[in-house]
Amino acid sequence: MTQDINVLALVKGEERYIFLYDDDHRSDALRALGRFASNPELSFSWYDAAVLSQRVRQSAQEAAALEAEAPAPAGHPRFKLPLPTDE
Repeated sequence: MTQDINVLALVKGEERYIFLYDDDHRSDALRALGRFASNPELSFSWYDAAVLSQRVRQSAQEAAALEAEAPAPAGHPRFKLPLPTDE
């Protein structure tokens, strides 16, 4: 069984902040955002942490809503991306 990995990214000027987490470690990702915001050596602000925290929570709510509608079978992709052959 594979575990889905969530990707959260922020680009600030030349800096890149990329957070990878699975659903079981969502709270760890939220704590990491707070730690980054409280670090005065980083340009990562409390505003950045708030915006990204909201994205984490929205993603969790959307995933729960989708799962409540119809659980995806194992091995089924979470997202449907358009293919060049789709019209």
